[in-house]
Amino acid sequence: MIERALRPLLCVCFVLTAASAASDPFVGDWKLNASKSALTDRMKVTSAGGDKYTFDFGGGPETIAVDGTDQPSPLPSGGTLSVTRESDSWKVVRKTNGRTIISAVWRLSSDGLTLTDHFTGFNADGSSYILNYAYKRTAPGSGFAGTWVSTSLQAVNYVIAIQLRSYEEHGLAIIDSASQFTGNVNFAASAVRRLDEHTLELMRTKKDGELTEFLRLELSPDLRTLTMTPPSVAGTEPRRFVFDRQ
Repeated sequence: MIERALRPLLCVCFVLTAASAASDPFVGDWKLNASKSALTDRMKVTSAGGDKYTFDFGGGPETIAVDGTDQPSPLPSGGTLSVTRESDSWKVVRKTNGRTIISAVWRLSSDGLTLTDHFTGFNADGSSYILNYAYKRTAPGSGFAGTWVSTSLQAVNYVIAIQLRSYEEHGLAIIDSASQFTGNVNFAASAVRRLDEHTLELMRTKKDGELTEFLRLELSPDLRTLTMTPPSVAGTEPRRFVFDRQ
C-alpha cells in the first residue's frame, strides 16, 4: 500500500560521503506528485504457522501474531504493528511512539478474490485522511493470506510531504513531515552508495550479511524533482514515487 510501503522507507537517517550535507542538493522540502508517480500498490500476507502471519507492505517482512496486541516492528522505522480479527474483517493498526499513525479495516469478497481496505491515516496534528483501496489476488492463498495488487484507490485529504535535512556533519535525514518522525541512524541495518551527484542508493543488510537495494533516490537535472524507487518485484509493475520541491 502507498502509505504502508512508502512511510517505512522514509523514516531513515543515513550517512553520505559528501563533504557537507548542509549543501547537498537533496536537502529541501518535498511533496508527493501523485499524477507523476506510479502508485500501483501490492502487499503479501503469508501464514507463518498458528496465529502468526508475515506481512510485507513493501518495506520488508514483519511477522506477528494476529491476536490484537501491539508487537514491535523489525523495520527501520520501528514502532509497533497489530492485527485483530473482527468477525468478517481484520483490523490493522500501526503505531509510532505509542501514537496511532494508521488504522485499516480489511474485508474479503465472498469468492476470496478481492480485498477491500478502508484505510485511515493520522497526522501529528491529529488530522486524518482516508484511502479506500480495492485489491485483486494475484497468487494462490487462503483467506487474507496471499499476494495482492491494487486495482483502484479513492483518496480523501491525502498528502505526503517529506523533508530532507542535514544530519550531523556528513549525513542526511529523511523526515516524514506529517507524522514528524525521524528514524535513528542504524549503521548495521543500512548503507548508502552515491552513484553520482544526483543519485543515491540506500542499501539494507540482510540476515546473511549481504547488502540488498532498499531505495533509490534520484534528482532531476534542474533539482526540482525527486524520484524514489523501491526495488521492483518480478512479474509486477515497478513503483515510483515522484516529489516536487516546495
